[in-house]
Amino acid sequence: MEGGRGKNERDVKRGLVRKQAVRRFTMLAERFAVIGDDGEGYELRQALAALPAVASAAVIGGTYYATQYDFREFFAATDGRNFQVILAGNAFPGLDPNAVARDLLPAMQAGKPRPALTFTYDPPPEQPHPYYRLVLIFNPTLDLGSYAVCTGTTRVRPPQPGLFYVYGVYCRNDQALSETTAWTAATGPTDPRIGQLFRELFQVLFTDSQAYRPLGGRRNMP
Repeated sequence: MEGGRGKNERDVKRGLVRKQAVRRFTMLAERFAVIGDDGEGYELRQALAALPAVASAAVIGGTYYATQYDFREFFAATDGRNFQVILAGNAFPGLDPNAVARDLLPAMQAGKPRPALTFTYDPPPEQPHPYYRLVLIFNPTLDLGSYAVCTGTTRVRPPQPGLFYVYGVYCRNDQALSETTAWTAATGPTDPRIGQLFRELFQVLFTDSQAYRPLGGRRNMP
């Protein structure tokens, strides 16, 4: 019973995080009349594009960390190694998804977190245990949660031209250790604002803050 109640509490917390991110995005969208007759979000894209160059290019949404999240574990698992990234969804409608994926990889690598890791789309020859990976979902449905993502489920909605929106989940096996959302105006995968978004996204997903270190070390590692 304790295990079931704990899982339910975690699900509720994740749901609240996603709802907070959705509310934040909706407020921003309504502020710039993105929900209008044309349905294209032109005003929002124009407003984001007009932000001063010194301002942050990305907006980071709600964030969730599992109690088992530990930066030291992440560092040990990825330093000097390949770290798999799994993409889902269509980031830029009208562009070849393979070309988009190819162009996004160097932007991710340039904004990588602290470990000397190498992002790759290639799966490991044999699935390791634990199986660490980063899942990036472009334009996810609003009801998609991190538990579903780490068990292999993805659901996406139609992309909004000119707006790059991504849901990032750091998985260990079928458990989500951290998650957040981020968005920015962008014209394509080589837009410098994409690189800035990844830098900010990774600082949040893979925070080294001691506030998120489990008491007693890696007590819940499989």
